[in-house]
Amino acid sequence: MSTAALPSFATADLFDEFGDALDVAEPLFRHFGGRRRFCGPIRTVSTFEDNTQVRATLETPGEGHVLVVDGVGSLRVALVGDQLGQLAIDNGWAGLLVHGCVRDSAALADMPIGVMALATNPAKSRKQNQGQVDVPLRFAGVGFVPGHWLYADEDGVVLCDRRLTD
Repeated sequence: MSTAALPSFATADLFDEFGDALDVAEPLFRHFGGRRRFCGPIRTVSTFEDNTQVRATLETPGEGHVLVVDGVGSLRVALVGDQLGQLAIDNGWAGLLVHGCVRDSAALADMPIGVMALATNPAKSRKQNQGQVDVPLRFAGVGFVPGHWLYADEDGVVLCDRRLTD
């Protein structure tokens, strides 16, 4: 993604203009990627301590999507690290939102991709080919629906059923 493609929005401004049309995620997530502002249509993975489907999804063309991973809030293992971060970049993903942990946080911080998660943990996940892809998710007080739009910046995460910016 070139710097010309960086989104220019602020979630606070989006809320001021479209408040009734937005859902605001509870402020649970920290930034770990090199881009603190990212947006795109949502794709999802639901899993518990197994990142097989996360990798499989990131191996597909991202086309500017944001991958939302519901790791059930587990803090025991990381679902994303620098290798998956690079895979996401290589395949054109705009960012990742992980309801769980990441690892390799120093490397992720230098990568040109948005990554938000609950925390870090150096432990890697299991590889048992478990999880569901492109299913509706619910955590952080909001629903994450494949195809809806996610906007994330320094102030938080907002969701809408349509694209709000150019």
